[in-house]
Amino acid sequence: MPRSGAEALKWWRAAAEQGDTPAQFNIGVAYDNGQGVPRNQNEAAKWYRLAADKGHAQAQVNLGVLYDQGNGVPQNFVYAYMWFNLAASNGARMAIKNRDALASRMTQGQIDEAQKFTREWKPVAPQPVQAQ
Repeated sequence: MPRSGAEALKWWRAAAEQGDTPAQFNIGVAYDNGQGVPRNQNEAAKWYRLAADKGHAQAQVNLGVLYDQGNGVPQNFVYAYMWFNLAASNGARMAIKNRDALASRMTQGQIDEAQKFTREWKPVAPQPVQAQ
């Protein structure tokens, strides 16, 4: 078992680069919170997106929050709503609360577009990630 955040990150990165979804999520959390690495929400968004694209509910919630707030990605309520909606369909209860709160700040057209994106979304198969 890794004894430090940096050591854990090394193991997670090795697994994440081989396509391991929970490891990709964990790296996103590390960058989001500055655990074992400097805080970097651009990197957090990148790693959350890899996990979210494969259906990881909590990664979808966290990516939705980043889009809602415009942290690490351009602020986009349509994408935030889509990610919250997908996470809700994957059993993340907090996503329902986030989605409904966000909807009160959106136009009906934006909600319709987000729901369309949700219907069209398809998970991707795990694949190795190119190391940087």
